[in-house]
Amino acid sequence: MEELVALCKRRGFIFQSNEIYGGLQGLYDYGPLGVELKNNLKQAWWREMVFDRDDVEGLDASILTKPNVLKFSGHEDTFSDPMVDCKSCNQRFRADQVPDHCKEDDLTEPRQFNLMFKTAVGPVEDKDSFAYLRPETAQNIFTNFKNVVDSTSRKVPFGIAQIGKAFRNEITPRNFIFRVREFEQMELEFFVVPGTDDEWHKAWVDARLKWWDEQGVSDENIELYHVPKDELAHYSKATVDIMYKFPHGLEELEGIANRTDFDLGSHSKNQSELNIQAAVMENNESNARLATQNLETKEWGVPYVIEPSAGVDRGVLAVLNEAYKVEELEGGKTRTVLNLKPHLSPIKAAVIPLKKNHDGLVEIASNIKKNLQQLRLGRILLENSGNIGKSYRRHDEIGTPLCITVDFDSLEDNSVTVRDRDSMKQTRIEISKLSKYLEDLILN
Repeated sequence: MEELVALCKRRGFIFQSNEIYGGLQGLYDYGPLGVELKNNLKQAWWREMVFDRDDVEGLDASILTKPNVLKFSGHEDTFSDPMVDCKSCNQRFRADQVPDHCKEDDLTEPRQFNLMFKTAVGPVEDKDSFAYLRPETAQNIFTNFKNVVDSTSRKVPFGIAQIGKAFRNEITPRNFIFRVREFEQMELEFFVVPGTDDEWHKAWVDARLKWWDEQGVSDENIELYHVPKDELAHYSKATVDIMYKFPHGLEELEGIANRTDFDLGSHSKNQSELNIQAAVMENNESNARLATQNLETKEWGVPYVIEPSAGVDRGVLAVLNEAYKVEELEGGKTRTVLNLKPHLSPIKAAVIPLKKNHDGLVEIASNIKKNLQQLRLGRILLENSGNIGKSYRRHDEIGTPLCITVDFDSLEDNSVTVRDRDSMKQTRIEISKLSKYLEDLILN
């Protein structure tokens, strides 16, 4: 983990937030390369969940959340962790994360700590003028269910997808970007007819495993955890966690939950008329019936929900961990390389003139960069450094799949040398064929 963290800072992937003032625990900033990797991962998820399907719509809901939303969802009463204080080291910990150096006799009795952040809304701060920073992206999907159905004429089964920020006041943020206070989620709420939910649940588990494999996360480092009934969330009929072997141990990468009719039922008006199966709080505040009508029987019913939910930051950490390699070379030398999938790489290709500031070479390199950038496959970098060896090593370290070298022969034969990151093989290619070469690499 230490080597990976060092690489992330050195090469501009991830920085400690507010570092020049000593940092703020549990918060990180994504640097020039990190933001590209993160965006590429989110785009891959969005393509899979929305663009490649005909039964999913997208949403981008507000972060500030009215208290009633989190009251009827159960968060106000249940979204908490047990916290203890250590009298010896004067630190606080989640009760299940107390370090070994703290003796049991030095710990206070566990007490519940609510994880949600509050903030004031409006010019006057009082008990009625606050909102929460959402602790998850899911609830505003549920409260927008009727809006999406009415505006799109969607019929069950269908899904609503969202990528967005969430906030949890973690007692003990830990393990780099794995557990933080401000993070992003990639969540899908997929609405199904009751009775088909078990089949859909299994289908989504299989689909999510396939997607992570396509991002370069090896199935050798993946385990499925079928959450026992006594550990299930109060809303869950069944949950399968995709567990990944992070550098610090086996932890959840993504959860796929069968949430039954709890969520739409919780936020719906006229609950007694809807035959809701889950145990929900009586709701007299909602003004919408979050249900669908059977056109034959004219009966209203509340769909079940299958929820694949993944953390973007955990995904970035898993992808980086998989890709990070230190390889031995001839002569006792080594090289550090990120074997990222090309579609995830922050920089898709680096175009490098062999001699720095040489007018002819730089002109050709600039034109190549411009033409490749117009393919809209991702960032293409023009690197006018003049040191080809160091450039190769740098781009190996940041995961650039191709380095394109413009040399003096290029002035005569309109060809360039293309170096492959993984094999280090160098191939002479005509400039006119570069676009197809890059497209084949990134898109296939």
